[in-house]
Parts: sequence; structure tokens; C-alpha cells
Amino acid sequence: MKNVPLADVDHVDRAVLPIGTDYPPGHVLDWHAHRRAQFLYGATGVMVVDTADGTWTVPPERAVLIPPTTRHRVRMLGVSTRSLYVEPSAVPWWPAVCTVVDVPPLLRELLLAAVEFEPDYSLSGRAGSIAALLLHEISERAPLPFHVAIPASAELARLCRAYLAAPDAGVTNADWAGAAHMSERAFTRRFRTATGDSPAVWRARARLLAAVPLLRTASVSEVGARLGYASPAAFTAAFTRAFGTPPSRFATTGTPR
Repeated sequence: MKNVPLADVDHVDRAVLPIGTDYPPGHVLDWHAHRRAQFLYGATGVMVVDTADGTWTVPPERAVLIPPTTRHRVRMLGVSTRSLYVEPSAVPWWPAVCTVVDVPPLLRELLLAAVEFEPDYSLSGRAGSIAALLLHEISERAPLPFHVAIPASAELARLCRAYLAAPDAGVTNADWAGAAHMSERAFTRRFRTATGDSPAVWRARARLLAAVPLLRTASVSEVGARLGYASPAAFTAAFTRAFGTPPSRFATTGTPR
């Protein structure tokens, strides 16, 4: 199915509903939730997925597993998606929070084939076998670390979301503590309790996540400089340490299929 609203087919008696959707550049799917679990794969471009608990940046050729009934927002940057909407009872192993995973060649080809199915595809034929194999392949995927936590506190969450929108290497713990009307020590302790990271570590990771969409249109050197790194080598080392792959891997996107 291509460019079909989930609401039009959610009633169909299939555990897996594959839907491919093309989005204009910069399109935002505002806050929403769906009854089914979702496997959201960006065949092209970069996606940024927000929930109340965190932000997940999905590089090209990666996907995000979204739990059923999870309220979320998705920013699409040059994205053509291939989604699977899955009955929760069919995937008791589905993660309880959003999870970014890689999409190896076999899984990618299965997704591309599946979005050509009719809504009521045959369960006993080729389509049914592909749908079953898709779930097996997804269950084998390991989480990738492309996310930061968002504190439950509205005050801290505002600071974090503002920083994600405009990362600035010049921001300090003292700046954030002052904005929260707290001492730096008390603020740091509260922030670490809420996120598991110190404010400085959180901001450094947020800047690296911001690099992923920027790399679609700028060089590694340009992105590193924009995010406050002293040299391309320093940026590359920090990015590779955080995500296990160099930023040059994301400097270009694949050809849409």
C-alpha cells in the first residue's frame, strides 16, 4: 500500500499492515498515537521522533520501533517511509520505549516488497510468508544509541527541547541553572537524577544528534565547526565514540526506491 492513511485500513484483519508514504521536505507529523505498534523506516532522509520521554534521531537506512499507543511527533527531512503497523498481540517482545535499529539488506528488501501488498493480502501465500519473516528479522535487531532522554519536569524539558532546536556549544551548566533559578550544584544533581547524565554530557550528545540531519547538506568540516568542535578530527572522534560510526557515513543519502 502506498500513501494510504492507517485509519482507512486499521480494521483489516492482518497482524502486519505495510504502508509506504512519501512526505514533502520538512513535513511534521504532529503529536499523535496509533493502536498498533509501528516499525518506521526511512528509505531516504532523516527522521526526528519526539515523545514525552525523549528524542530519537533516525539516520538514513535506519528505522525506529514505536510502541503501541505511544504519543509521538515525527519531523521528516527528505523522507520516504516504509512502515509496518503491527497488532500488539503479535509482538509481545516489542520494546516499551522507542528504539532505533539498523536495517540490513534483507530487511530492507522485505520492506520494499511488503508495501506493494494489498490490505487483505493472502496469509497462506508469498505475502503472508514475507509478513511473518519481517517480524522475525525485526526481533533480531539490536538498539542503536541515537537518542537523548527528556526529563519529566516541564521546566527541565523546556530547556532540553530548546537546546535540541538550537544547539550551542557556549551554553554552560551555570546558564541552565540560572534559567531554572537554582544553584549550579542543585541543578546538576536534579538533572542527573532525571536523565542519567550530567547537563554537560547531555548537551554534548544532543549536539552530536543535531549533526545527523545537518550532514545531509553540509560537509563533516562544516557541521563540526557549526556545532563548536575545534577541528573536523575532534568532531569525527566524538561522533564515532558516541554512535559507533563516523559522521562521513551520513554525509550523503541513498537513492530513493
